[in-house]
Parts: sequence; structure tokens; C-alpha cells
Amino acid sequence: FDNFVVGKPNELAFAASQRVAESETVTFNPLFLYGGVGLGKTHLMHAIGWKIKEQQPDRKVIYLSAEKFMYQFVRALREQDTMGFKEQLRSADVLMVDDVQFIAGKNSPQEEFFHTFNALVDQNKQIIVSSDRSPADLEGIEERLRSRLGWGIVAEIHETTYELRLGILQSKVDDIKNCEIPKNVLEFLAHKITSNIRELEGALKRLAAHSQLVGRSVSIDGAYDVLHDLLRANNRKVTIEEIQKKVAEHFSIRLTDMSSARRARAVARPRQIAMYL
Repeated sequence: FDNFVVGKPNELAFAASQRVAESETVTFNPLFLYGGVGLGKTHLMHAIGWKIKEQQPDRKVIYLSAEKFMYQFVRALREQDTMGFKEQLRSADVLMVDDVQFIAGKNSPQEEFFHTFNALVDQNKQIIVSSDRSPADLEGIEERLRSRLGWGIVAEIHETTYELRLGILQSKVDDIKNCEIPKNVLEFLAHKITSNIRELEGALKRLAAHSQLVGRSVSIDGAYDVLHDLLRANNRKVTIEEIQKKVAEHFSIRLTDMSSARRARAVARPRQIAMYL
């Protein structure tokens, strides 16, 4: 939590994560974090895990990605040890599953996750889940599981603002040794690299490494040369998913309605506008 930079886009997710980590009882169950790639979901999940182990070392914390959950489930089936798999997960005091969207459309892993979820909730154990979209927009997930994922608190991590990106860069500059990064270069990076925090931090490290290796001070002109590929990629790409999301927000319809079979005017008109854009 100490090196997570908080701003308006992530303040709810941060506060909810802190509350879950510091509470001795189950506060929200589950805590569902969602947002785009590289915005800090996994960071917060690890922060919760470390805080719980620091304050309550006896609590058993299990963190795994949805992909690893599926891999372990399939291996347990192959080795005829499904009971061992069930007992391992259901013995957790805190179960964290990252990128839960990867079990969409996979019936057997979904079924097992559903029963594990129910078993842990019945035992008053904490569940924390992350995804790239909200429970309501998870396609390929059974309705009974989708409704359970929305039981507790659902916290979105929104796209970063300029102020938050600049704050993140300023916090990371202190970790860079033997290299001075001017403030105007930090402002330049915060303005130009808007895709995700991972790319932003990577750009800062690349600039520092280049400066140290070639013995040249960091400048905006130098940043253009060193980061030309990253800057070109961030030159405002508009994706189909982004168009759908913005149009759905504007007309107050669900994102899934965009590609549904519904033909009501309230859905068809926004869909046609999105197609046009």
C-alpha cells in the first residue's frame, strides 16, 4: 500500500482494499476489483495479502490467477485428486483470484469456482477477485456466478488522469539512482503515455537506463528518440471496445447490449451509432 499512488480514478478501490486488509472480520464479500490492463489491480491484491500476513500471520492467504486455477483444476482431474484440490482452496482464510474473466466459457472450472466461492462464504472467509470488466459485463459467465461476484463491493479502477500519472512518475523518480530526470520530462511522459501505468514506469526506466549507459543527460528531445516506438503506440488509438463503452455510457445501456440480439430502438440506435463511429 505504501507505494501505491492514490488519485481520483482509484481511490475507492484503494480504500476498499485497505479496509479488507486491516479488518479482522470479513467486511465486504467478495471484494471485486476491475479495470483495464496495468492500472493496479494485481498491485492492490498483493498489497492486501502482505498486509494481512503482516498483521495476522496465522491467516492462510492463497493468491492465484484464474489461469493457474484452471491449470491446477485440470491437473487434479487428470491425477484423480479433485478432493485434494478442493480441500486446498477451501482451507484458505483469504482466497484471491486474479483475472477471473479467463474462466469465461469454461464450464467445469466455473462450476468448481462457484462451489468453492459458496463454501468459503458459508465459512465466513474472505474472497477477493479481479477482472478487466464488471460482473455485469462478464460474458460467458453463468448468471448464478455473476450475481455472486456482485454480492459484496464492486470497485472500478478508472483510466489514469494526467495528475495521477505525474504523481506516479514523481514517486518512482526517487528509486532511480545516479540519474536526474528533469520535471519537464516527467510532465512530458505523463502527457504522452496514457495507456497504462506499466508502460509509463517502463518508459521512465528506459530513459534512465539510456542516460546511464551512454552518459547523456535526460531531455525531452532525447525522450523522443529513446521512446519513439512507445510514443507512436500511444498516439491516441481508439479501439472498438472504447467506442462501445463510451456509446453505452452515453445512452445508459449495458455494454453487453451492444452485441446482443435485442432489436429494441433503445438498443438498436446506440448500436448503429457505435458501428458508424
